[in-house]
Amino acid sequence: MRKRRQERILHIIAEREVETQDELVKILNEEGFEVTQATVSRDIRALELTKVPGVNVRQKYYYGEPVEKNSSNVGRQYQSVLMDGIISMEQAGNLLVIKTVSGMAMAVAAAVDEMEIEGIVGSIAGDDTILCAIKLENQVGSVIRYIQEKIDLMSSMK
Repeated sequence: MRKRRQERILHIIAEREVETQDELVKILNEEGFEVTQATVSRDIRALELTKVPGVNVRQKYYYGEPVEKNSSNVGRQYQSVLMDGIISMEQAGNLLVIKTVSGMAMAVAAAVDEMEIEGIVGSIAGDDTILCAIKLENQVGSVIRYIQEKIDLMSSMK
């Protein structure tokens, strides 16, 4: 039963953008699998599912190899997250404070991390705010411009 359920989970997340365990529980129950959130949580761990930014949802469950990084570009899976998630960027000493749409900070931080921007030594994301530590205070402006250029470039491609 567990193997069949886990195979079904993989099929479901391949077909749909499933954002939460509760959503997955509901789908499985509708399909005749009597599961609880705890069972689904164990299955997610056993299958080693990860979350990646979605197209129609903030994040979705994903199974497979990690997405290949490309430092000169932002992966397609992050484009809409970056464009739609950032509200503002502001310097505070050697910190870059990025304000995002509520609930989007972690996804936007993942997109920024994916960009591998020179000067960013680390970032912390809350619900709607990201703090990026920049190595040198005089690099913050160029980091802001770089992110904004990427957003502008992606916007012009839509």
